[in-house]
Amino acid sequence: MQVDVVNSKGEKTGRSVELPDDIFSIEPNDHCIYLAVKQYLAAQRQGTHKTKTRAEVHGSSKKLHKQKGTGGSRKGNIRNPLYKGGGNVNGPLPHGYDFKLNRKVKDLAKISALVYKLRENRIVIVEDMVMDAPKTSTFSTSLDALRGNHRKSLFILPEHDVNVYLSSRNLSSNKTIVLSDMNTYDLTNAQVVIFTESAAKMFNEVPGEEAAA
Repeated sequence: MQVDVVNSKGEKTGRSVELPDDIFSIEPNDHCIYLAVKQYLAAQRQGTHKTKTRAEVHGSSKKLHKQKGTGGSRKGNIRNPLYKGGGNVNGPLPHGYDFKLNRKVKDLAKISALVYKLRENRIVIVEDMVMDAPKTSTFSTSLDALRGNHRKSLFILPEHDVNVYLSSRNLSSNKTIVLSDMNTYDLTNAQVVIFTESAAKMFNEVPGEEAAA
């Protein structure tokens, strides 16, 4: 499938990039997208929640009164969970929420998300940007021309470019990544996906499943 290459002003350059059919013509798998997004969000959770048990709270370990003969219930120490300030029973402990997802499932999810974007005409290929110095205003102007009426974008580079990264990092409506860091959540979260020409051509350099890795 041919996709036109535009310049930084959003104007067609007369060139195009061939996106391989073995990647962009598959039937999208919604469940794989769901699992990949779920895993990504789960991995963002810190999981540092914790409560203190009776062994960890401050307080005397002395038995409050003798076991029998008081007419009251038997009691241990003041750190008993029944008392205010006592330890917590079965409280949360630090743990991770991330879960394993097979590589083929993650690859299929990314490919499926790309297919949806292409069907909706939300993939833009722009000629490679060369910035001599970081300039947010210049990058923002180009970004507005490239994404049109869409306000949330994902800008994908073939490799890290410090000037482009520094120019884009203060724009809350855009995220700039390299192709190797592309993930399903970022693809689905963006309204339009912008590839540089070199990044888009990399889909033709590796087998289908590995291209979206």
